[in-house]
Amino acid sequence: MSAQSPVDTQAPLSNFNNCHVGIIQRLKALDELPALLEPAARARQIAEQSLEFFREAIFEHHLEEERELFPAVLASAEPGEEQLKIKAMATRLTDEHRSVEKLWKSLEKGLKQVIKGQASELDVSDLQRLVTEYQAHAHYEETEFLPLAEKILSRNSNHMAALGLSLHMRHVKPVNAYI
Repeated sequence: MSAQSPVDTQAPLSNFNNCHVGIIQRLKALDELPALLEPAARARQIAEQSLEFFREAIFEHHLEEERELFPAVLASAEPGEEQLKIKAMATRLTDEHRSVEKLWKSLEKGLKQVIKGQASELDVSDLQRLVTEYQAHAHYEETEFLPLAEKILSRNSNHMAALGLSLHMRHVKPVNAYI
């Protein structure tokens, strides 16, 4: 008769104990999910609202400035130094518009991926550059160009009224003549 080796009666249980280590680690990671869902939803919301805003507001704003405001101020400026200054300022602001718009277009694909909850190729440094450049652009326009524009246009109330009417007409939706 041959001697049988003793059976390790604890071995099956230690296998079950080791399985739980991996399960517990995975559950700890899963427990983080609720805290991550809200920021992910917020990221999708910000991306979606930003896409709509840039299409509907920013590009339109640039167009209005370039077609209405800059020409009106330039036409009302006194010939010589003032007119040259306005022309230089308008050129700078227009160049900044193109720069920001180009940056924006490079970000659109990544933002659309964020909206869909997909892995995104969003260039964070370009996004930060867009924010920084636009803040600087807005600051220059509001502190330098617009006060001078107001001074120039307010010399003649007709010029300010013409600009106001022109801007108003751009925003009025056409009324159907056949009601």
